[in-house]
Amino acid sequence: MRIGVIGTGRIGTIHARTLSRHRDVGSLILTDADPARAQELAHRLGETAAPGVDEIFRWGVDAVVITTATAAHAELIGRAARSGLPVFCEKPIALDLPGTLQALAEVEAAGTILQMGFQRRFDAGYAGAREAVRSGRLGRLHTVRALTCDQAPPPAAWLPLSGGLFRDTLIHDFDVLRWVTGREVTDVYATGSDAGPALFREAGDVGTAAALLTLDDGTLATATATRLNGAGYDVRMELAGEADTVVVGLDDRTPVASTEPTGPPPADKPWSGFLERFGAAYEAELSAFVQVLLGGRPNPCDGGEALQALRIAEACETSRRERRPVRLAEVPDRGRPSYD
Repeated sequence: MRIGVIGTGRIGTIHARTLSRHRDVGSLILTDADPARAQELAHRLGETAAPGVDEIFRWGVDAVVITTATAAHAELIGRAARSGLPVFCEKPIALDLPGTLQALAEVEAAGTILQMGFQRRFDAGYAGAREAVRSGRLGRLHTVRALTCDQAPPPAAWLPLSGGLFRDTLIHDFDVLRWVTGREVTDVYATGSDAGPALFREAGDVGTAAALLTLDDGTLATATATRLNGAGYDVRMELAGEADTVVVGLDDRTPVASTEPTGPPPADKPWSGFLERFGAAYEAELSAFVQVLLGGRPNPCDGGEALQALRIAEACETSRRERRPVRLAEVPDRGRPSYD
C-alpha cells in the first residue's frame, strides 16, 4: 500500500511517522508547500518526497492523508474524490458550510472514503466515558461539562486563518460530545471574551469562550475553551448522571491544583500540548484508517460527522455574535435550507 501525505508540518510529521512504521503500509510519498521540509522528513523516514501535490496524484497512490493548512482541505478532498482515492483529512473539511457541503458532495458522488481526524474518539478516556453512558452505568445523564484549555496561544499570524475559537478548538468538544452521548445538540447559547492579549482582538477572535448546549433528550452540556491557560494543557469532560459521575482527563498530569487541605498535589509534569496529551489517539486513528482501506472495519468518523460538529460551531459563533440563543435547525444541513 502506497499513501500520499500532503503537508509535513507538526501533525503531518506525526502521521507520516506513524504510517511509515505501519506493517501494512509499503511506502509513502510526502509533499509540502515547503519542498525542503518534505524532503528532510522523507530522508529521515526513508520515504520519497514529491515536489508538489500534482506528483502525488500523477505518481500513483492508494490513498491520501491531508494535513495541510485548513484553506486547502476542501479542494484536496475534492481532487482525491475525483481521482477515486480514499482520504484521511485533519479537521475541519472547511471553515464554512458551503465549502464543507461542496466537498462532501464530491465524496458522495465519487463513492469514495473520507475519514476525518477527530482523534478524541480514539482516546482511552473518552472511549471509557462512552461505554459508561451507553452501558447505563450513569443512569439518566443530566449534565456534561467539557473544556479545552491551551497552555499558550498560537502564532498571531495564524489566528485570522483559524476560523475562530469555536470552529478551531471547541469543534473537538462538540464532536466528542455527540460521540460519547449518542445525542444531538438542539439549541446553543454562547459567548466569548477578548479581554486577554491584543492579538485576539486584532484577529477578530476571542481568547476565551463558553457555550451552553441542550441535547435532544434534555441533557444540558457546557463547553468552555481558552487559548491561554498557563498551568498547562487541560482537556477534560465530566459526565454526571442520576446514578454515577465519571471524568475524562483527570490524572497525575492534569494541570489543576486543589485548595483543599487533603486534596491531591499539583501535577509534577502537566501536559504541555495536544500532541503529547493525545499521542496514542493520533496513532490509533491512523491505524484505523489503514484498517478501513483494507476492508477490516467501517469508517469510524466520516465527513457527515465533521459537518455536524461544524454546524454546532457555526451556531455558537452566530449566538456569540448576535447575543441570542440559536437553534441548530437554523444552520443548513446537507444543503437543505434552514427551517422553523
